[in-house]
Amino acid sequence: MVMKAIKAISLDLDDTLWPIWPIIERAEQRLHDFLELHAPATARQFPIPAMRTVREHIAQAHPELAHDFTAQRKLSLQHAFHLSGVSDDLIEPAFDAFFQARNDVEFYDDCLPALERLSQRFPLLGLTNGNADLDRTGIGHFFVGCVSAKSVGTAKPHGPIFEAACQQLQLQPSQILHVGDDPWLDVQGAQWAGLHSAWINRNNAVWPDELKCATVSVTTLAELADYLDTLHT
Repeated sequence: MVMKAIKAISLDLDDTLWPIWPIIERAEQRLHDFLELHAPATARQFPIPAMRTVREHIAQAHPELAHDFTAQRKLSLQHAFHLSGVSDDLIEPAFDAFFQARNDVEFYDDCLPALERLSQRFPLLGLTNGNADLDRTGIGHFFVGCVSAKSVGTAKPHGPIFEAACQQLQLQPSQILHVGDDPWLDVQGAQWAGLHSAWINRNNAVWPDELKCATVSVTTLAELADYLDTLHT
């Protein structure tokens, strides 16, 4: 079986290992709390919905930063500070308040036991369009490294980020299984780059008719670990 050739696994992070939107909402609240204390004029002018709108405008105005959420967030803060008459000196500490909460993740129930199992058999590599820090999330010890869109300069589903993963793992694409929740960014991107793909479908979503199916589809990371066990017994 072709999947028996797998020698390493790359893993998407957001919405694969943890649900992202509750985290972002908490991080936005933590940022607003910081602003209320240290930049009250900005907090008054830019409550959470307004700050979210600023970030959306920054993303639209700077397509060259589509792969770098950290830069987008810092530019958003700079813009809000300028409009509210606050010094740029607060950009870094304000971002740090956001980023600390952004990495305070709540894993899916199956995630940590499955990572333990998988990491005992395969080198695991984070492969993300986001800006999560594996060490700050507490799971860095399961991974040999992480490739991000920010570090590569290109986001999934485009080839360079998958090529960077292959280079870091020192393996051919056909020897790597990429695991993620997004049919287009994760599965299609992996297929284009020659990797095997596993779709984590936690929400009973319907597979898009226009896309080629993933190599394997599962509902949890634990189910994937079970499946891989059957291939190597």
